[in-house]
Amino acid sequence: MLLNIHPVNPDIRKINQVCQCLEQGGLIIYPTDTVYSIACDILNSKALINLARLKKVKPEKANFSIICKDFSQIAAYTAQINNHVFKVMRQFLPGPYTFILPAGRAIPAIFSERKKTIGIRVPDNPIALAIVENFGRPIASVSLHDSDEILEYSTDPELIHERMEKLVAMVIDGGPGGLEPSTILDCTGEEITVIREGKGSIHL
Repeated sequence: MLLNIHPVNPDIRKINQVCQCLEQGGLIIYPTDTVYSIACDILNSKALINLARLKKVKPEKANFSIICKDFSQIAAYTAQINNHVFKVMRQFLPGPYTFILPAGRAIPAIFSERKKTIGIRVPDNPIALAIVENFGRPIASVSLHDSDEILEYSTDPELIHERMEKLVAMVIDGGPGGLEPSTILDCTGEEITVIREGKGSIHL
């Protein structure tokens, strides 16, 4: 299913349709402030396994990020964050960053059984934020890579739908996607370390 949603003013009825799909265990493809991504309900083990299978990795080795709406959700799914990291996150979120943080107790076992950390994102994208706001909890997410040998990421939602419609329950058309992924910052050590330079500035 291809669902068109306005990129700036998302229709709440369509957002609720997306949330219903997630509640039923469906995989969705949705826009972020960086690239189009695939997501599912963070609390649905079967959906998480299907997402890992789609990425052709074992669930316990999958580098899923968690998409949160705000700092209250971040706090619920991570361990204690020191003041310096908190200030940096306050400065850059919402935005094109993934913060690697210590995993909290609320993280499902499929994430934390073998991994002590989790990637957290708060994208600066009205559709993504509306989804997690109305869904009431974070979603597990991973970037959608293109099958093209030149382009790393898929940008056209209609072409994404043509390629992925039999693999996911819903593709959201929120306009053209980007080509740069998020900047990944590891915040688990004494200093913040840049793991991957992406769309977000690394001048901390």
